[in-house]
Amino acid sequence: MSQKTTLLALSPEQIRSELTKFEMPKYTSQQIVEWIYKKRVSDFDKMTNISANHRKILSSNFTVGAKQPDMFQTSVDDGTIKYLYKTSEGLGVESVYIPEEDRATLCISSQVGCKFGCKFCMTGQQGFDSSLSAAEIVNQIYSLPEFSQLTNIVFMGMGEPFDNLDEVLKTCDVLTNEWGFGWSPRRITVSSVGITNKLTRFLEESNCHLAISLHSPFENEREELMPVQKSNSIRSVINTLRKYDWRGQRRLSFEYIMFDGINDSDNHIKELTKLLKGLYCRVNLIRYHETPFLPYKPSSNERIIYFRDKLSDNNIITTIRKSRGEDISAACGMLSHKIKK
Repeated sequence: MSQKTTLLALSPEQIRSELTKFEMPKYTSQQIVEWIYKKRVSDFDKMTNISANHRKILSSNFTVGAKQPDMFQTSVDDGTIKYLYKTSEGLGVESVYIPEEDRATLCISSQVGCKFGCKFCMTGQQGFDSSLSAAEIVNQIYSLPEFSQLTNIVFMGMGEPFDNLDEVLKTCDVLTNEWGFGWSPRRITVSSVGITNKLTRFLEESNCHLAISLHSPFENEREELMPVQKSNSIRSVINTLRKYDWRGQRRLSFEYIMFDGINDSDNHIKELTKLLKGLYCRVNLIRYHETPFLPYKPSSNERIIYFRDKLSDNNIITTIRKSRGEDISAACGMLSHKIKK
C-alpha cells in the first residue's frame, strides 16, 4: 500500500499539482486550501463543497497531516503548557504555550534533538535524531488547542532552525502568506546559534524577526559554552548582521543566558558594549534554569538587574525575560526529546 501524501504545509500550487494526478479540477485545490488553512478542517469528509467522489479519492490518497498532541503538562506556577507530539518515526518533540495578559506565545521546535551541543542545554546534551518536516513544524501550531488565542510564534524550542532552514522557511510561508494563516512576519521570531552560511539566506528570504544566541562576548568563553563558536564566530555573525538595516519593523535581538560567575562580570558588560556598538538591536537577559546533571548556576536576580542597567546606560536596549514553565521543565534549554517510559 502506497503512503498517503501529506497536504499540511503545501502551497496552493503544490496541492494543485498533486490533485492533477487524479484529474480533479483546479478549483478543488483552492477549496482544500480554504478548508485546511482558513477553517482548519482536517477531515476530508467534512469538506462539504467537494463532491463525494472527490472526497473519497482524497481520503484514499492523501492526509492533511494534523496530529493532536500525545501528552501535555500545565505549570501550576504560571499556566504555561508543554505539549508533546509524536513524529512519524515515533520520536517525541515538545512545544510550549506561554499565556500572558496581553499576548500568547507558542515556542516551537524545528528538530528532534540538536547537533550543536550547547553545554547548558538539555536538548543539546541529548544529541540529534532528525529534522522535522514543515508539516510536523506547522502541526505544532495547527493542532494547538489554544490556536485561536495565539499572538506570537518563536522558533526557540528543540533544534537549530538554520540547520533545517528549508523546512523552517516553508513553515514561515504557511504562517505569513495570505493563502495560509495570513500572519504578519512581525509575529514570528526565529532563533539561531548563528550559522553564518545560512544567515544571509534567512535574511533575504524571510521578514521574520531574528534572535541570536550570544551568551558571552569573549570568543574563547563562548566556545566553551557553545561549540558552534569554533566554526561560526559571533564576530562573523555580527559582521553579517551589520550589512542590514534594523531600524525598520524587523527586530534583531540577542539572547544572553546569565550564568553565575561565568558571564556576568563588569568585563562582560564592557566587552558586550564594544561588540554591539552601533548595531540597532536589543539584548534579552535570561536567568539560567538549573537542569539535572549540568553544573551551571543562575546569576542572582540582583546581578541580572545590575547587568541590564549597565547595558542600558551604554545605550543598548536590554530587557530581562520573565521565566516561565520552569516547574514542568518547559523553560529555556529544558526541552527533552527522550520520551520517558
